[in-house]
Amino acid sequence: MKIEKATQADLPAIAALWHVGWHQGHADVVPEALVASRVLAEFTARVAPRLTQTFVMRTADEVAGFYMLDGDEVYQFYVDAAFQGRGVSGKLMASAEAALAGRIAWLACSVGNNRAAGFYEKAGWVRVGEVDYRVETASGGQNVTVWRYEKDLR
Repeated sequence: MKIEKATQADLPAIAALWHVGWHQGHADVVPEALVASRVLAEFTARVAPRLTQTFVMRTADEVAGFYMLDGDEVYQFYVDAAFQGRGVSGKLMASAEAALAGRIAWLACSVGNNRAAGFYEKAGWVRVGEVDYRVETASGGQNVTVWRYEKDLR
């Protein structure tokens, strides 16, 4: 498996992985209206303008996981369920951190997404508090409360 910049050809796989992964980690901890808005078409539309900021870990024939960066933020981070527990998350996070070297990086984790929070903490990220975070939706933004994590990569 290797990590590389996403391409246009990766868009459907990234959107599908993001859609399934988002529901796996968030459906039980965010407002119902947000869950209802999270359909595959919304993720597909959100991937396209962010491809230049997206990196994938691929096997010979599939995307095992991806991350997106936005400035100093690890904006999105997902691993396909079939690859969870196989070291993919650690390798992807190391790649994201290398890309953000020299900065104080941060990421948002939905309050209650304990599986993701545990991974971030194991990877050395520090929870610095709860903040309101504006998430994108097809009908505009919506505020949710998230745990803000930071890591000094300087």
